[in-house]
Amino acid sequence: MAKAAVKASIAQPATKRLRAVAGAVVDSEAGDSARLLYDRIRLGLMSALSVNASMSFAELKELLDTTDGNLSKHARRLEDAGLIVCTKAFADRVPRTQFSLTPKGKRSFAQHLKHMEALIAATRSE
Repeated sequence: MAKAAVKASIAQPATKRLRAVAGAVVDSEAGDSARLLYDRIRLGLMSALSVNASMSFAELKELLDTTDGNLSKHARRLEDAGLIVCTKAFADRVPRTQFSLTPKGKRSFAQHLKHMEALIAATRSE
């Protein structure tokens, strides 16, 4: 009985910390778009665009080490969610596709980072 009480008292602070993290990251505007950022390619795409005003399809493909189809699929999901914008143009008869974050994308990515930082802090707290 005493062991169970000790276990409960040890586990409780961690539970409270994680509940506080969950409550701190509620973003009513993000909706389901927040879940999109957990995929490696989409997270990489959002990370790259958060530090660059815009990037070309070719730059992102090389940076993320992925295929045309895979990058297109993930970019489309982010675009459909309103997190990135895709602009297409021609330069010397060659199509150029550029991507950049939308204001909603910037907010969602910042919220995602805040959530990850809170989780890290909560799990490292003693």
